[in-house]
Amino acid sequence: MPKHSQLTHFCLALTSVVLLSVQPSAQSAEVRLRERALLDGAVTLLIPESFGPMSEELLRLKYPSDRRPTLVFSNERGSVNLAANLTTNLVRPDQIAELHKAMEATFKNLYPSATWYRSDVINQDGRRYFVLELMTPAIDTQIRNIMYGTSFRGRLLMFSFNVTRELEKGWLEAGRTMLSSVRVKE
Repeated sequence: MPKHSQLTHFCLALTSVVLLSVQPSAQSAEVRLRERALLDGAVTLLIPESFGPMSEELLRLKYPSDRRPTLVFSNERGSVNLAANLTTNLVRPDQIAELHKAMEATFKNLYPSATWYRSDVINQDGRRYFVLELMTPAIDTQIRNIMYGTSFRGRLLMFSFNVTRELEKGWLEAGRTMLSSVRVKE
């Protein structure tokens, strides 16, 4: 795990990957989920049937830094997103609680006006995750962000679900279901 100043830099870099602007689109009356395998089958989770990999063009627009997530699934317009990112940052399972505190502090510092809904370390399917759920300001709306992070093969594996406040009524429960369905095999 990085030292304190390195940890702060690390957390700041992650925020550029996790928080993104999404554009409103028509709400989905029903979100149908299906299980998908990622990372050569080591990770499974539920993803909406209507979601596909985000195009390179949209990825560059929504994630302008070089630290874009490994995989981003979204609806056709890119207005609702689920991202998975296997980072190069080394994190052991016993460091998840420490990383949680650092990530929470970083987000509170970056977004003092954010509304917090959840900040925990949980056990899910025998694995420790940090969980952050908050509403952050964007240029023309607010973004609901749900983030899960765990150690996978000694590296930080992050998942995030993002939706605008205008669309969260139709998508929030689906987003929570997606993230709570994550299963990781070493």
